[in-house]
Amino acid sequence: MSTRSAPVRRQEDVAPSADCRRADVFKQDCPSRLVLETLAEKWALLLLHTLAAGGPRRTSDLRRAIGGISEKMLIQTLRKLERNGFVVRHSFAEVPPRVEYRLTDMGHSLSQAVRMLDGWVEANIMSVLDAQKAFDMREG
Repeated sequence: MSTRSAPVRRQEDVAPSADCRRADVFKQDCPSRLVLETLAEKWALLLLHTLAAGGPRRTSDLRRAIGGISEKMLIQTLRKLERNGFVVRHSFAEVPPRVEYRLTDMGHSLSQAVRMLDGWVEANIMSVLDAQKAFDMREG
């Protein structure tokens, strides 16, 4: 018995609907929803923050800076960010090959909100952990 996973919805698969003349992440057929889905991934947020803090970075530098990210997830996430215009990939004509990633102007404007979110999480982590503990005790 084979199991098939649901097809992955990609931005190129979603044509803007007539009711998406203005971006609205609450409308299912609006392309802004897929951009939001990309940005809601933890690896995307961490990559945006890392690139904002350190300027252009090589793939190996990014992997070392972001604990727990696999090579596969790193490359997939960088490609999504590049496709959406948040990151630029620069390949140098050298041996051995060298590739660097940097934020675009749009990526920099987004990184301000990402860094604020990261700061909020770090400042409030103890309250969140207390809430989780209280919930777990109630729900047993």
